[in-house]
Amino acid sequence: MTGKPPQITMVQALNQAIDEAMAEDDGVFCLGEDVAAKQGGGVFKVTSGLTEKYGTHRIRATPISETAIVGAAVGAALAGQRPIAEIMLMNFVGVCMDQIVNHAAKLRFMSGGQTNVPLVIRTTTGVGVGFGGQHSDMLEAWFAHVAGIRVVTPSNAADAKGLMRSAIDSNDPVIFIENILCYGLKSDDPGPGYRVPLGEAAIAREGSDVSLITYGRTVLDALAIADEMASVGISVEVVDLRTIAPYDEETVLASVRKTGRAITLHEAVRPYGTGAEMAATIHEKLWGKLKAPVLRIGGTFSPVPFVAALEQAWIPTKPEIVAAIRSSMENG
Repeated sequence: MTGKPPQITMVQALNQAIDEAMAEDDGVFCLGEDVAAKQGGGVFKVTSGLTEKYGTHRIRATPISETAIVGAAVGAALAGQRPIAEIMLMNFVGVCMDQIVNHAAKLRFMSGGQTNVPLVIRTTTGVGVGFGGQHSDMLEAWFAHVAGIRVVTPSNAADAKGLMRSAIDSNDPVIFIENILCYGLKSDDPGPGYRVPLGEAAIAREGSDVSLITYGRTVLDALAIADEMASVGISVEVVDLRTIAPYDEETVLASVRKTGRAITLHEAVRPYGTGAEMAATIHEKLWGKLKAPVLRIGGTFSPVPFVAALEQAWIPTKPEIVAAIRSSMENG
């Protein structure tokens, strides 16, 4: 008689995915600030224990220089390796934007397809832990706007493992966004070799009245609210994008075609966000089939506050999401 599969946290899932990839391919290596054993195996312990298995030549602690980290990783990728570069917090990508946007993203195009850049850039962010405005931003829209980059973020541990394996396999650069508040979340261990295809969304909850399209930590809010709304007779379908760019347009449109209503939800600020792009596409392709205008929910258009009460007010709130669902339902 077999029991339930063991559970793993998102940190453990990411660690397992990287460990498996390194064991299978000598060209996979990690570099970044504090990633090696001597520095603690990463600030959030994602690379803990890997130095002992693979050595400091494959788990490389670097100086505090995001430009050097990504520049070295791009060069290694061009030379045929599969580097995993850690930028400790997402706000710090501003330091190395030239290496990401003008080199990693464009070299395949500038070489007529002769060179690939199989590079994963891991980075962490999230609102709600008191890290302040320079350490908390969700900046996925910056990279979604750049051709040649894939942008990924998991909402649970199993997806984190599967997406990381697929990101390492990818011949294109991948920005892999990890939310601090999701690191402790547990899922059933999907086992070795598990992969989630990039660009493939998941229907996290089936529904028939309104589609709530989201990703990352806000998937948890969406699922909780879907449970709450079911008790009052409103059926919410939750679409977890998993890959933000290029997002799974087919699954999104199929969901909205079924429900006739759509709300986009993300932790990043609402103006100019990825939700706006999806809303525009839904309006363009499903005009005449919609029962209500597509609504957008996102963070407040300001730097993330440090003070706890203001920080919590900055984040999209459950009452705000519930109000949007009710507003959409009132349109028909």
